[in-house]
Amino acid sequence: MTDVLFESTINSLPLLGRGKVRDIYAVDTDKLLIVTSDRLSAFDVILPDPIPGKGQVLTRLACFWFEKLAGIVANQLTGIDPETVVSASERAQVRGRALVVKRLQPLPVEAVVRGYLIGSGWLDYQATGSVCGIPLPAGLQLASRLPQPLFTPATKAAIGDHDENISFERAQADCAAALADLLAGAGSSGAEIAGQARAAAIALYTTAAEYAASRGIIIADTKFEFGLDAAGTLHLIDEVLTPDSSRFWPADGYRAGSNPPSYDKQYVRDYLETLDWNKQAPGPRLPPAVIAGTRAKYAEACERLTGEQPAE
Repeated sequence: MTDVLFESTINSLPLLGRGKVRDIYAVDTDKLLIVTSDRLSAFDVILPDPIPGKGQVLTRLACFWFEKLAGIVANQLTGIDPETVVSASERAQVRGRALVVKRLQPLPVEAVVRGYLIGSGWLDYQATGSVCGIPLPAGLQLASRLPQPLFTPATKAAIGDHDENISFERAQADCAAALADLLAGAGSSGAEIAGQARAAAIALYTTAAEYAASRGIIIADTKFEFGLDAAGTLHLIDEVLTPDSSRFWPADGYRAGSNPPSYDKQYVRDYLETLDWNKQAPGPRLPPAVIAGTRAKYAEACERLTGEQPAE
């Protein structure tokens, strides 16, 4: 049976911080240990109940995509076994759920790519006929496939706050401001880096969506994160095309005009929408049936995409 890990306690390495799902430790000056917990967030709030095995599923999927997409953009992987950088008593906490990665400077924006009209994009389109300021044809329906994938950057919100969609011009300015010293040394500009991130994100999404379609899954939208090394080279970082960062739909259940079933945490969001909850911390407890259902959906997505069944 998979051990449940809500929060890691790696005392042999300095803890740098905890995100909604991942705990980050310093290995040395140029490498990090990232431990993927079983925490689940929804509406930018960490829920009190973990999903057993979720961390292993996310790590397995991320490694699968890092390998498959390595020809498009450099990535954060080092190839170092996480069990070799922690003490013997801590190895169980990292087994199958951790990565040793390059220590990179993250871009201050999230690179969101939308292939279908859903979520906040659908609400924006209903109100304005556009998504994040990008005009779209009239007459599109809920869950319609977009004429072409859209790059719609967003801010990186603190835990408990909500991400904010921003214009590409704002993304360029934010990159220039946050990365000024590094970019000056590398001879690049914020506009150039944002442009590289946009091109890479669309190429990653297009390649992944084509592959996923061959496995019976539609990737409706996803979120990438990028970082720079000291030379200013763009790297794909964090997680890649997992049920936490993407909307996965079964192709055989898709129909424009309705909200498709999913393999991602939309299942949890739909349950939470039935509650009298203001979407602020603390989050509500999840019933055992919702926990089990979420676990099954994550595992099925992993198996369908990778061809391998997640470990029990």
